Amino acid sequence: MNRRITAFLFLFFLGFSLLCTAQETKIYNHGKKQFQDALALYNNQQYQAAQALFEKVKSSTDDYETEANSSYYAANAAIRLNQRGADKLMEDFVERYPTSTKRNSAFMDVADYYFETGKYPYALKWYNKVDKTAMSKKDEERFNFNNGYSLYASKKPKEAESYLSRVSNSAKYGSQAKYYLGYIAYEQDDYEEANARFDKITDPKLLEEKLSYYQADLNFKLGNFEKAIEMAKKQLPKSDRREISELNKIIGESYFNLEKYGEAIPYLKQYKGKRGRFNNTDYYLLGYSYYKQGDFESAIGQFNKIIGGDNSVAQNAYYHLAECYLKLDKKSEALNAFRNASQMDFNAEIEKDALLNYARLSYDIGNAYEPVPQVMTAYLDKYPKDEHREELQELLVDSYITSKNFEGALTLLEKNSGYASDETYQKVAFYSGVELFIDNKYEEALERFSKSLKKSESPIYEARSQYWKAESAYRLNRFDDALVGFEQFRKNTNAKNVEEYKQLDYNLGYCYFKIKNYKNAVTFFKNSIKNNEDEGLVNDAYLRLGDSYFVTSSYKAAISAYDEASKLDGPERDYAAFQKAICNGFLGNNKAKIEGLNQFINRYPKSALRDDALFELGNTYVKTDQERQGLEAYDKLIAQFSRSKFAPRALLRQGLVHYNANRNEQALTKLRNVVSEYPNTPEAKQAVATAKLVYVDLGRVSEYAAWVRNLDFVEVTDSELDAASFEAADRKYAQGNREAAIRSYEDYLKEFPNGLEATKANFNLAQLYFSKGDKEKALSKFKIVAQNDFGEYTEQALTRVCEIYVGRQDYESAIPYLQQLENAAEIDQNRTFAQSNLMKGYYGQKNYEQTLIYAEKVLNAPKIDNRIKSDAQIMIARSAIETGDEQRAELAFSEVKKIATGETAAEAWYYDAYFKNKNQDFEASNTSVQKLAKDYASYKEWGGKGLVLMAKNFYALGDAFQATYILESVIENFAEFNDIVAEARGELALIKSREAEINSSVNPNEN
Repeated sequence: MNRRITAFLFLFFLGFSLLCTAQETKIYNHGKKQFQDALALYNNQQYQAAQALFEKVKSSTDDYETEANSSYYAANAAIRLNQRGADKLMEDFVERYPTSTKRNSAFMDVADYYFETGKYPYALKWYNKVDKTAMSKKDEERFNFNNGYSLYASKKPKEAESYLSRVSNSAKYGSQAKYYLGYIAYEQDDYEEANARFDKITDPKLLEEKLSYYQADLNFKLGNFEKAIEMAKKQLPKSDRREISELNKIIGESYFNLEKYGEAIPYLKQYKGKRGRFNNTDYYLLGYSYYKQGDFESAIGQFNKIIGGDNSVAQNAYYHLAECYLKLDKKSEALNAFRNASQMDFNAEIEKDALLNYARLSYDIGNAYEPVPQVMTAYLDKYPKDEHREELQELLVDSYITSKNFEGALTLLEKNSGYASDETYQKVAFYSGVELFIDNKYEEALERFSKSLKKSESPIYEARSQYWKAESAYRLNRFDDALVGFEQFRKNTNAKNVEEYKQLDYNLGYCYFKIKNYKNAVTFFKNSIKNNEDEGLVNDAYLRLGDSYFVTSSYKAAISAYDEASKLDGPERDYAAFQKAICNGFLGNNKAKIEGLNQFINRYPKSALRDDALFELGNTYVKTDQERQGLEAYDKLIAQFSRSKFAPRALLRQGLVHYNANRNEQALTKLRNVVSEYPNTPEAKQAVATAKLVYVDLGRVSEYAAWVRNLDFVEVTDSELDAASFEAADRKYAQGNREAAIRSYEDYLKEFPNGLEATKANFNLAQLYFSKGDKEKALSKFKIVAQNDFGEYTEQALTRVCEIYVGRQDYESAIPYLQQLENAAEIDQNRTFAQSNLMKGYYGQKNYEQTLIYAEKVLNAPKIDNRIKSDAQIMIARSAIETGDEQRAELAFSEVKKIATGETAAEAWYYDAYFKNKNQDFEASNTSVQKLAKDYASYKEWGGKGLVLMAKNFYALGDAFQATYILESVIENFAEFNDIVAEARGELALIKSREAEINSSVNPNEN
């Protein structure tokens, strides 16, 4: 080629090349500038703008490296902007640009970003992608520390250790790595390793700011308590509030472990608890420190905040709490704490000693949770060869006796004769008999007194058993047996040494009186008057002495005895006055009789004997030819006592007076009134017979026949057969041939249902059925007799009807008969019986107004015993509670408490505690609950109610342990009483909710 052509080609290619180069430089320089601008924005943390520009460069450049870098930074900006899908952008970058130099940097940068922002799980995800072989030494150290810390922060201490240990000697990361390695060992309770690692830290700032606290804690946990105290005290002035609290805990617990309890207390008090709350262990440490210093009150204040503890710390705490209570003579509180400690098995020695003390205290003060004998038996069963066995056996027997569970004691002794002496058995059998006697179980009482008499260790109890055995026989109407028993008692040389001897003559007098040996009755009633200071007994003895003279027609002596009874101002003065008047009549001194009866009527306007007196007065006036006055007395009787058994008799007597005076029309009027107003009575039948004579005298026989035909209770033609049939049945009854008498009376009533003696036959038949125990048949016959308002047997029949219905607790059926008995009763005891049961019946019907009316009637009745009085007071109290009159209820229960026995007394003591709680006298309320627990433990429902009340008292007194423990025990031991358990659960939930605010060990939802 020639030189010219060659030159041209050279210039052409050169120009082309320059042109291409110029174009390429222009494009490249433009893209480079945008990339640099975007990078500048990124470096200035303008991620949003940078991201947009990187996206623009990426889409406009043809340069692989620029495109890859733009994609990397755009994804990185998205991560820093926390955009959704940012991770995916970075993963796309790695996938699309596998040869990019930014690939490994991408993983590391993203991981570092997440590390710096505290998102350690995210950081770990990206650190795991990093190619460690492609890192520089500097990057490798950063990677190992950051990755190790991220693993530590993500609760992966074992993996963290492997990375942090790689930089433990690094100039930059070494101190921090050792710190975290030490802290990992610290958190894993490897305190020696943690201490060793912390000791290698040389960074003064780290040492100053962080390590002193942990080293103090480590030394404490390693048992280096002196060192822990030294370091913690050094750290105190430079710590924040939270660390100050923890350092006080370290110092306090270190002193505690060094048994320097006095020095521990100020620091333990300065500890504020975790998040402002103590736990059970914290309370234990402070409580035990006070305990060791002898400050039992303060110790209790800490121990009793430990609620629901179930570990060795709690068992120790409850045991020492019990000891503190005992030191302050708070036995009831100690009982609960010992019981709680005895129910845990973390420390066998504490468990046993706590149970022993629980048993002793149960015996001493009573136990509302479980019967005291059961506590003793549990100890003996658990520790059969214990050195305290003999002591517990004696306490076991005594516990039955002190809790008045004599039946249980007797059963125990009969099974385990070696538990007590023969004398103890003799006493237990005696008291068991007395208990049964009080409950009117005389047959069973007889058997217990006989058992007591088989052991003659104590002459005193032998004599007393003889007395009460005789008394039981008397109550069973076995008067001959009673007489023999009282005579045996009298001959006993020790009889004069017992209290019962004072009543011996009186009881012998009654025995002879009952068997109609009035001569001996007189002798012993006189002796009882001479030898007794009991005014009530002497008064009654004078009355019975008078009756004995009266029956034997010694009327002057009878008058003298009744006079003496009247002087004593006893409850039967009206009876004495009446009897004196009757005696004067028998002595032929009708004037004195009339005067005495008139005085009686004026002096005793409310006496049950007024109708008797008016009847006798009328009879005496008629007898002494004072006919007008006699008729007036009869009129007064009929007007005032129309339902009295004497009313038909008085009306009949008026008819007879008129008939004898030939006033036949007036006689007929009276006689017919008897029949119409008092049908079916013996008087009505006699009136028919007398009217027959009047009609015959008047010659009006047909009128009589027409009248009689309309009377369903008269069978004139069969009267002789009627009488003969009844007489045959009555003779068998008198002879005591019970079964034959029943058959004969049944035959008589079948033949003569309206016979002349139908009322008496029904009554005797009812009595026979009743004595056989066939109360259903007896009831139907008694009801027939009771329908006769004015008969001789009406009151007795009504009493039996009421007794049967009341025995069945069928007050709905009983109330009409009780009302009838109240109106008809001439015997005060029967009227009181009717009123007291009307009171109970109305209470059962929730008729509280009537209940209160009858309760007041009962209290105003003469000669009522304490049991009936307490029944009346309890009805007043309960009705007042039901009607919201708590003031009246409180007064009534205070009266009940003085005289009640058994369950009624338990109820009274509960309400005594209840009202004291209402008056915020919490300690006095607890004293009443303790009385309830000790003396009335067998009445479990009242005991449970009392315990809930006691829990409220203790919480009001600031004793959360007692309150919660008692409530938990109620829930566990009183499941049969749903209302009590429900109340206990409610109170417990409330207390736990409040206590959980200050004690982190308390779970308010655990109930």
